[in-house]
Amino acid sequence: MTVAPTDLAALAAPRERRRGVRTYIRRHPTIVIGAILLGLMALMAVFAPYLGTVDPQALSPIQRLRWPSAQHWFGTDMLGRDVYSRTIYGARISLTVGISVALLSTALGLAIGLVTGFSRWVDAVVMRIMDGLMSIPSVLIAIALMALTRASMQNVVIAITVAEVPRVTRLVRGVVLTLRELPFVEAALASGTGFFRTLWRHILPNTFPPLLVQASFTAAAAMIVEAILSFLGAGTPPNIPSWGNIMAEGRSLFQVAYYIVLFPGAFLSITVLAMNLLGDGLRDALDPRLARRM
Repeated sequence: MTVAPTDLAALAAPRERRRGVRTYIRRHPTIVIGAILLGLMALMAVFAPYLGTVDPQALSPIQRLRWPSAQHWFGTDMLGRDVYSRTIYGARISLTVGISVALLSTALGLAIGLVTGFSRWVDAVVMRIMDGLMSIPSVLIAIALMALTRASMQNVVIAITVAEVPRVTRLVRGVVLTLRELPFVEAALASGTGFFRTLWRHILPNTFPPLLVQASFTAAAAMIVEAILSFLGAGTPPNIPSWGNIMAEGRSLFQVAYYIVLFPGAFLSITVLAMNLLGDGLRDALDPRLARRM
């Protein structure tokens, strides 16, 4: 009995795919680890109601300050609220803020960076404004903007986005300044290609790799800034469970109930670590020269 070549190819295809997956994992372990951790956090946030949680805002004064047990896995806070449920639901706030800020700041920074990097007179004006914003710590800018508005998740996203846009803009501008001197861009301009068409067809596609890496780091930074704002009372409203709010409420009881700060702090650290691992892995994968040096 003979086996047709097509059958042999069909049998070999799954083996080749498995070998390709193993090779990718071996070459880029940080991407895989970061993506798995981030995926688990995202699944936890999406399926929070089905993970043995209760209403994160339900008060039970008789159950206040109970240490972790079979009934309350992460203990209870000073108002008798279940810390486990509040921590699980808090993942929604942090991930929403981080992803929203990354998307908004990347889009705005990309648009501004493309124009400033390709137009000298716009660059002279806009980049001085960006330099002024970058001279102020992003946390201070966010606090100042939140002081002018009411506490809400939308305002937190806007405040952190304003603080992160200059960094994305400077990255894109640097890439564009390098690209516009290359022969293929000069050839496009010499052939009569318009300004916006040149940006769209020749400059924009080459900004995606560094922009993708920057977006992952921006998301991690945004989650930390959101936690800082909430910890200081300038972030999301106290009735909304976020990791920063939970730690802020537990700081005065740290010596007698440190678990209130421990668990949300650990989840925040793991999520930020996942973002940074993913960003480092993407940087190595998208820059072969850097990967070879490392």
